[in-house]
Amino acid sequence: MAWAGAVGADDLPRPIVDDDYLPVSEAEARLGQLLFYDRVLSGNRNIACSTCHHPRFGTSDGLSLGLGEGGKGLGPDRVPDPANLPEQLIPRNSPALFNLGHRDIRVMFHDGRIETDDSLPSGFRTPLGEDMAAGFSGLLSAQTMFPVLSADEMAGHYGENDISVAVRQGLITGPGGAWDLISDRVASIPEYARMFEAVYPEIAAGRPIGFTDISNAIAVFIAFEWRSDDSPFDAVLRGEADFSDAAAAGFALFSGQAGCIDCHSGPLLTDQRFHAMAEPQLGPGKAARFETHREDHGRFRVTGQAADLHAFRTPSLRNVSATGPWGHAGAFSDLADYLRHHADPSGGVATSPILPDLAAARPVFGLPDEQVEAIRAARVRPTRPLTKAEVAALMAFLDTLTDPTALYGRLGVPDAVPSGLPVDR
Repeated sequence: MAWAGAVGADDLPRPIVDDDYLPVSEAEARLGQLLFYDRVLSGNRNIACSTCHHPRFGTSDGLSLGLGEGGKGLGPDRVPDPANLPEQLIPRNSPALFNLGHRDIRVMFHDGRIETDDSLPSGFRTPLGEDMAAGFSGLLSAQTMFPVLSADEMAGHYGENDISVAVRQGLITGPGGAWDLISDRVASIPEYARMFEAVYPEIAAGRPIGFTDISNAIAVFIAFEWRSDDSPFDAVLRGEADFSDAAAAGFALFSGQAGCIDCHSGPLLTDQRFHAMAEPQLGPGKAARFETHREDHGRFRVTGQAADLHAFRTPSLRNVSATGPWGHAGAFSDLADYLRHHADPSGGVATSPILPDLAAARPVFGLPDEQVEAIRAARVRPTRPLTKAEVAALMAFLDTLTDPTALYGRLGVPDAVPSGLPVDR
């Protein structure tokens, strides 16, 4: 092949094959599609999953930090609603949804607070611990429904609706819990009731629609819609094409001197581990309302281990060119700038966030110098400044990871949803 002199075939991961993915029912995926785009799942019926994960923005929202409850509009055009001002921005960048139906996925969220755990009956660990409801089909299903419990994301703020009240009271599972209330909403819509009966035999036999049914259907949709294994990179892995000279040089650097492959490894280009990389923090950070610090401690919030301070999950690089802004706080809207900072945080690369205007609500703030220094000091990986030519080569390689089929989606945005509520476009 044309790139053989620059990089050996042994440096390439194996190609992705059909058996790497969980099986998908298209009928279940079509049900999940409607639920994904339906605002009925949010406390105030004004936000859908698609509000923060839209195909127009690479299954993210095009913002560094999103604006959930209290916002109106989509993507970078989303602004605070004067009639219902938000309390704060979403603390971390909205992650992309590609290949989450792959069997090897074992952690979710930037801090991995949902992850596989074979020692537990469910097979995964979540913040609900032993209170987690049974019936979720897997990790992706469990993950998809935690945003509906977040006051800033989908539930609504304290006292605004029955869902937010239940969450505030700690009623999540069981009769009268937040998930039960959402299930009742969905079940009361005749078209959804018919679709659930057609997809799930137990419901057709008389079992009520449960929250896990909603979550399972959405998970199947995400797995089906955004499976990504048809990029130019995949064609190279299958031996069907060659890298261009520029992309070959980029991959040689990626898998060699730049050391990117140390963390971005395997077919999904992630080790699914957690690393402190001195990424800039914007906004409120991930903290409880009662906490006064503004420093996002990352994986440490899950494990309590000092070694995990400011460590965040290695993201998959699939479709990375389309999923900006980049970083767990979305501090960079230019991927080349992000690469330079990621390689050498001391290089003085300026951040370039894309943020909604919250001047009328809570402002976006910086961190005290000592906290900025703590984030920098947590990094253990050596720095290696990149030249202009090296950045260009890496960009050429990263462009080969773009899969038009996955970016566009297989089912697309529905014309309407059974609730009759507006659909994000």
